[in-house]
Amino acid sequence: MSLIQGLAAHAAGAEVLPFKYDPGNLGLQEVEIAITHCGVCHSDLHLIANDWGISQYPFIPGHEIVGKVTAVGTEVRLLEVGQRVGLGWQSNSCGVCEWCSRGMENLCPASEGTCVHRNGGYADRVRANARFVIPIPEALKSEQTAPLLCGGITVYNPMRTFGVNPSSRVGIVGIGGLGHMAIQFARVFGAEITAFSTSASKEEEARALGAHNFVNSRESKALKEVAGSLDFVLSTINADQDWGVYVATLRPTGTLCFVGVPPSPVSVHAFPLISGLRSISGNPTGSPYRIKEMLDVAARHGVKATTESFPMAQANAAIEKVKKNKVRYRAVLAN
Repeated sequence: MSLIQGLAAHAAGAEVLPFKYDPGNLGLQEVEIAITHCGVCHSDLHLIANDWGISQYPFIPGHEIVGKVTAVGTEVRLLEVGQRVGLGWQSNSCGVCEWCSRGMENLCPASEGTCVHRNGGYADRVRANARFVIPIPEALKSEQTAPLLCGGITVYNPMRTFGVNPSSRVGIVGIGGLGHMAIQFARVFGAEITAFSTSASKEEEARALGAHNFVNSRESKALKEVAGSLDFVLSTINADQDWGVYVATLRPTGTLCFVGVPPSPVSVHAFPLISGLRSISGNPTGSPYRIKEMLDVAARHGVKATTESFPMAQANAAIEKVKKNKVRYRAVLAN
């Protein structure tokens, strides 16, 4: 096998530079993917900067990968050379623990990230365990599908986990990279959707994506008007808020679920949780089965990421634009 060529960060916060590595022999249960598209996710920025203290350099970022299978290990049965496939945040798990055996591989303690302690998708090729490589339905365009493989499943999985359905009243906090996909999926589930944003200019777009109501979260009067009206609130933002205000929007038995990570600890009073059987939760990405299901739902219902394309060689420009929140709504690198 020839060397894989990519763009690697060599130190915390550094630009990505050309980097080649020898992937070694293809594992029995591995596939190799020739990458056509790779999304630029906020997680990539955190890994490049070592914000989470888990990065090892040099490494190639990227975990929203679409491409074609170029080689399969001898024990791979369900994928074949030439197939268009996707690979998200996770590239392997132990396969035998309680969580893997329950089809919740995304909770495996030995989970392997696609670009954590290994090289990811800002490259010409990548490898992963075949269980985590998902065939992509024909109806989906590659560029608009890449962000679904991390961002999309991050918002889809909690809606499925918490049973969002046509009777649900759902709030989506933040109309950005995650939020614009969350509104579309909540619409597919038939929920009544209230979009929350600090930017009044997002109202038109939120409604076009499927939101029924819009709340400018800078206006306390508007927030008070939706108190006690929602069953499920999904926070997609990475900013601090008065979370008690969002707990107050919940009906009894409602849940405030985090998929965005605010910089400060989340603080709320216990009484509203106790008195209304309300809860606060978080949700990681999803299992391979759930990703496959999500792609099928997206193909049948026309859910897609709003993307801005950059040549792979311009990855640094894309990263910079994402860092400054100048992309509407997901940057995608193309080979």
